[in-house]
Amino acid sequence: MKIDWILIGWIIDMILNGVVWLVIVALALPLIDKTDKWTRKAVKLMGSADDFIRKVLEDFFELVEKKNLQILAAFILMIILGVLAQIGLIPKLIT
Repeated sequence: MKIDWILIGWIIDMILNGVVWLVIVALALPLIDKTDKWTRKAVKLMGSADDFIRKVLEDFFELVEKKNLQILAAFILMIILGVLAQIGLIPKLIT
């Protein structure tokens, strides 16, 4: 009876690859779980910051509208749009 060494090598390779991936998964799952908790906290914090910034801007624009401060409103709007363009949230209008 002839032994097919290629087939035996292939089976051994598959078993060793399975063991290596099992070790990788066993080490990576706790890290993924920890970073997932951090990500949830960061997203919750970003939501709170977004709500706060929206409220502040809305109150500011209502104040400007009530007091009829058009020059100040134009200046503040220019700063806000410039910051948004610098961080890449809106495309730059002037190149």
